[in-house]
Formats: sequence, structure tokens, C-alpha cells
Amino acid sequence: MANRMADTSPLDRFKAALTGATRAIAHESELEVAFTADAPHQSGQMVRVPLPARSLPPEQVAEARGFADAMALQRRHHDNNLHLRTAPSDPIARAVFDAVETARVEALGSRDMAGVRANLGHALEVRLRSDPLTRAQRAEDVPLSTAVGLIVRERLTGDAPPAIAAPGLALVRDWIEQKAGSDLDGLGVALDDQAAFARLASKLLQDLDLTQAPTDQPEQTDDEEQQGGDEDSEGDENSESEDDAGKSDGQMEMRADQVDGEGDEGEFEQRDDEMSDDMDTDSGDDGEEGMMPVRPNRPMSDLPPQFDYTAFTTKFDEEIAATDLCDAEELTRLRAYLDQQLVHLQGAVTKLANRLQRRLMAQQSRSWDFDQEEGILDAARLARVVVSPGHSLSYKVEQDTNFRDTIVTLLIDNSGSMRGRPISIAAISADILARTLERCGVKTEILGFTTRAWKGGQSRESWLAANRPTNPGRLNDLRHIVYKQADEPWRRARSSLGLMMREGLLKENIDGEALLWAHNRIIARREERKILMVISDGAPVDDSTLSVNNGAYLERHLRQIIAWIETRSPVELCAIGIGHDVTRYYQRAVTIMDAEQLGGTMVEQLASLFDTDTPKKG
Repeated sequence: MANRMADTSPLDRFKAALTGATRAIAHESELEVAFTADAPHQSGQMVRVPLPARSLPPEQVAEARGFADAMALQRRHHDNNLHLRTAPSDPIARAVFDAVETARVEALGSRDMAGVRANLGHALEVRLRSDPLTRAQRAEDVPLSTAVGLIVRERLTGDAPPAIAAPGLALVRDWIEQKAGSDLDGLGVALDDQAAFARLASKLLQDLDLTQAPTDQPEQTDDEEQQGGDEDSEGDENSESEDDAGKSDGQMEMRADQVDGEGDEGEFEQRDDEMSDDMDTDSGDDGEEGMMPVRPNRPMSDLPPQFDYTAFTTKFDEEIAATDLCDAEELTRLRAYLDQQLVHLQGAVTKLANRLQRRLMAQQSRSWDFDQEEGILDAARLARVVVSPGHSLSYKVEQDTNFRDTIVTLLIDNSGSMRGRPISIAAISADILARTLERCGVKTEILGFTTRAWKGGQSRESWLAANRPTNPGRLNDLRHIVYKQADEPWRRARSSLGLMMREGLLKENIDGEALLWAHNRIIARREERKILMVISDGAPVDDSTLSVNNGAYLERHLRQIIAWIETRSPVELCAIGIGHDVTRYYQRAVTIMDAEQLGGTMVEQLASLFDTDTPKKG
């Protein structure tokens, strides 16, 4: 045994010790512990913690222990099914609710184990370094989930928030205490009872005006809900048969998807049980999105009159097709999983897309300018030609429609904060819109943007090797993904959108450069009218870049690019924000608070653009 221990490296011995400790804390002997250079997260029976360097620097060791202990406590003290049943649907309220539950779970470990308490404190400091709370100058810049989580942690453990968070927390502490002080005081009583604690947390959200108190109205039965849904659909869709109201959900969705003979394409392929285990994207899972800071939206007045943006290196950036990131077999499997997740949504969005198609086709109806001196001979004017052969106004010319010779680009945020339901809905909505616009002769390109790594990747390594020069600029490796090219038929690109469901794809987001990339692609097209739609859930976030530059570095660049496109480019730019107000950035934008609204909002935004008589001129 001694010889075997001598043969192993200190790093291997550390991994073995941390794995044993994690299993012991979680009370799960079969729990797998892996070490990664990406963001720590857990999925199924696997937890992934930060990998320290081979020399085992004390700070990196403490970081790995802290994240491992946090995940182990989640598995031991957290019932995810109960959490999902009690969590609110509003994104901001949900973030606060999750943060309060995390504080409860970690308080249970801190109460009984001093070592775990120290490890959790160190992991918290690591997370806070990239949190907008530490850079906040005003109360509006403070992410409420972080602030409430820190105050709840203080109430439950007695530990003061880290010094790095104190200035930002002071901006909102008095307001939180005034609105929900009694709720905060009562949380400690229910520390060991998750259900009771969740009820108190829900009361806290109500007092913070994040949710409303439940009404006393009787709950609808499933039959009543179905009947109401069918009536709404009939009210919106005049051309549908009245018999549809009596059909089941599955029949309605299959009927909607089979419009124009497209129902034989196997869009609802059956997912096997093994895939269900391997690809859990439940939004309640404590995965990568739990590590994402809440994104601030700063007003334009914060920006300086001039701003220069650079990248430390572009050598490691990539523009890549979805088919090059994943083999064909896996893409097919991922697409089937995407379809299975969104069976009910697909029917609703397809109906909206069909409505858009009818609106476009109505505009495409042939219309004519009469009494022209040249063109096509007007048969209705033949009598005039006989009576007065010298009359020159006997011709007609077909009018052009507004959307003819148009291209639409959909640019989808592929950041970690989109993980789960939002990215699934974005993928299926883009897919259905691409198919609809293709039927109407409008070409569509679908693009995505993220980074190749968490916390910098090779760009940061190059910066470290160069002795950390100051103000390095963007410090991560870009990954720009082409899901569907404009000239590519929808059928050929359909499976590529399944890539968004791939575990580990969604990382960080640098919106300004992605927007410029998408703009440059569409501006090079020959079509006369160009429309660029951005789907995002907030401001750009990249921990590596923001840790060594100004806190608003990426956001300022995004504003600069948007202003340039909106004022000087012939491209028509619009945006849809999910859970965050993107109207602060884009002149033509809409914000939705529920990802379920995305499909309908995309359709309405495009329809309003096509209804516009005069597209923007360059």
C-alpha cells in the first residue's frame, strides 16, 4: 500500500481524497466526481469540480473543495421535485427563490462542519468575483438574487458577506430589510424542513413585490383547461374547423404540423430511456446556469463619449458549422430529444407560423398598376384599343411586394444562462420560422454565439504567458456557430438545431462581436432587404474579460455596435429579450418574461416588419 501511494502524484491523492469526502457528505457511495477546467456543475450522478494545477495552489484547492461541498450538500439536503413544484415562473423571482434555497442547503452543512463552512465561504468569494454585485454603482445594477442570497446566508449562519460584496450589498440592504425583514427572521425556524422553508421563501418574494399572493379561485380541471385552450385557438384562427375543438392535444399538434404535406417528416421521433438519463436539461437542475451571474442592464448615460474595443488575440476564435461540432448520428439523437421536449409547444408555434405565412401570402397576391404606356397588354382595355388605336395607356405593370427579395437572420444567444427551457424554445421557434419563411420565398439564416471555454480558454493562457499585460481587451475564445446557411434548404439543416441541446455547448457570451459577425454576413448578401433578429436574455458576460477590464467593457461595445447598425447600416435590426429588458439597447425590441412566449413573439415581430411599407435605407 505504501509503495502504491508513493507512486501516485499529490494531485491524484487530492482527487481521491476529495472524491471520498464528497461521497461522504452527500451520503451517496456511488456518486461520481470528475474534475474539469470548465465551470463546475452537476448532472445526474456526476458532479464536476474545478481542477487545480499540479502544484496544488492553496487557493485552487480551497476552490475545488468549496464547489464539491456545495454540490454534495445539494444532493443530500435538496429535493429537486419539491423545489420545482414550489418555484415561481417569473425569471427574476425564480432566481431569488433558487438563491434562498441554496443558502438553506449550505447553511445546513456549515452548521455541522467547520471545514465545510470554510470551503463554502471560499467558493462564494470565487463566484462573487465575476458577479455584477461587486461592480454595481447604483441599486438598479445589483442582481437581487445575489443580494437576497447573501442576506439569507447571513441570517442562517451568522457569517457576514465577503468584503468584496459589501459596497454593492449596501445599496439594497435597507430596502430588502424594510420590505421583508420579518420573513428573513423567520427562515431559520424552518431550516430543516424544505417544504416549510419554501413557503416562507414564497412569502418573502411576495413582500419584495416579485410575485403576487395566490387567489382563492378554484383550480381548473384538465378538461376545463383543454377546453379553454381550444376556444382561444379558435378565436385567433378563423380558418380552422370547429371540429378541432374536440380533438386531443396530440391530434391538434400533428394536424398543425402536417400543413402543406410536411407531416411525414418524423418530427416527433420517440426518445429512448437512455437518452432521458443522459440529457437532463431540467431548469431546476443545479447545472451550469447556477454559476451564471445575473446580467445587469445599465442605462446609456453610463457610457463615455468614446470607447475602444480590442481582443487580446483572435488566433483561437472559430466560426464553425453545427455539423462540424457533432457527428450526424448524435445530431439526429439531439434533434429527436428537442422534438420530444417541445411536443406541446410545437403545435402552438406552428399555428402562429401558419398565420404569418397567410399574412405574407396575402401581401404576395398579384397587384397591378394600370393605364401604363408599356408593360403587359391589359385585356380589359381591348375595346379602347379597337376604338382608339393610338391610345397609349393600354398596358399594366405588376407591383412589387414589400417582402420580395428579403433575407432574415436569426442570431441566438447560446450562453449558459439560456440553458434549459429558453434555449429549447429558441431552437424550435427558429426552426419553424425558417420553414415558414422558406415557403414564402424568404431566405433565412440561423446563427448562434458562445465561447469555446469557461474563464478564458487559450486566450487567457496566452495572456498569462505574456506576463499579464494591463487592459488586454477581450480575453476568451469566440465560438460562432452556423446552424443554417441562407441558401441551405430547411430539410438539410433541420437536425443541426439539435446541437443546442448538447451538454456543455452553452458557455459565455460576447454579444457585440457576435452581432457584428452576423451583420457582416447578412450585409454581404445580394438581397435588397435585410432583417437581423437577435434573441438573447440580457447583457454580455464573460468572466475572464470582465475580471481584468472595466466592468462594463463588453456591454459598452455591444451598445456601440447596435448604435452603428441602427443609424448607419441598411440592415433592419430587432431584438427579443427573455427575462431582461433589451429595449435599453435596441430601438426596435420587445421583452418577454416567460420563455413560453418566445415563439409567438418572434412571429409577431417578423409580421410587423413585413407589414412596414418602407424598409430602412442605407
